[in-house]
Amino acid sequence: MKSSVIVGAKRTPIGAYRGRLAALAAPALGAVAIRALLEDCRLDPTLIDEVFMGCVLPAGLGQAPARQAALAAGVPLAAGCTTVNKVCGSGMKAVMLGCDAIAAGSAAIVVAGGMESMS
Repeated sequence: MKSSVIVGAKRTPIGAYRGRLAALAAPALGAVAIRALLEDCRLDPTLIDEVFMGCVLPAGLGQAPARQAALAAGVPLAAGCTTVNKVCGSGMKAVMLGCDAIAAGSAAIVVAGGMESMS
């Protein structure tokens, strides 16, 4: 079994309810975090095998919010993308799925986290 390591971490901003960030959908916020992570780690997006992003309230976001965030961040279509919806545990479950993919040998590099806009 392969070991997993976290090599970088970024977060989406936290705003007030109906505040300045209210117009930004979860995939837009997720894209900001993914893009910042890629820049900070100096990671070539073409090396990413999978993107797992948790999202508690995906209603109204269109299809595949994780794919939307990944594409907006510059991750190519070749990377698999999965949106996870497990209520409050969505982001953590996304990280767990990323770890599992690496341990199973089906992925070498994953991006995993959560994104939300409740405004």
